[in-house]
Amino acid sequence: MALLERVAALLRANINDLMDKAEDPEKMMKQLVLDMENQLLQVKTQVAIAIADQHLLEKKKKEHEDEAAEWHKKAELAVAKEKDDLARAALERALTHEHMASGFAQQIEDQAAEADSLRSALRKLEQKLAETRSRCEMLIAQHRRARVVNRANQVRQKMDAAGNSASMDRMKFRVMETDSENAAMQDLLKEDSLESNFAALEREDRIEQLLRELKERQSKTA
Repeated sequence: MALLERVAALLRANINDLMDKAEDPEKMMKQLVLDMENQLLQVKTQVAIAIADQHLLEKKKKEHEDEAAEWHKKAELAVAKEKDDLARAALERALTHEHMASGFAQQIEDQAAEADSLRSALRKLEQKLAETRSRCEMLIAQHRRARVVNRANQVRQKMDAAGNSASMDRMKFRVMETDSENAAMQDLLKEDSLESNFAALEREDRIEQLLRELKERQSKTA
């Protein structure tokens, strides 16, 4: 699927390389996050469609299984009434429905595999988007800090040439203050990224637990 290929390309994207090559890193990072958000919405839509199609196929399979069972009952009735011709016709109908049910079973299997692929892509893209958002914010902060430091250095050179030590001290203080603010921002971004990663792990554990419970219930009722 073209959609999964686009998702794979986004998952392979190296943010640091993109930042190094971009003329405007901030603009590039914001566009990357936007692209991921758009793809995430499309994948969610496709997952919903795949699940709906699977349910429809299962419904069709059930209908043909029920029809096959009904024609088998009619064949039994015909045999009981010694109506062999009717029994043969009923059995032929039953076989037709069984064949159709088997065909739908194969389609359900294929559809389930496609739905699983889409779900996997969705989970990976959600994780990548969360990481990219955090990384984007951190890199943008670093980029802005570099620009601030660069401007401060330029001003300092001018002040050195002019011999204005008082202005230089004030500029150093401003640069240090900006640096501290950026460092604090980076710490916050790291904490948010760590929390989001643990949240993702907890969510996966919960899903696995629910899956095990579901399987256990089904095995008991089987």
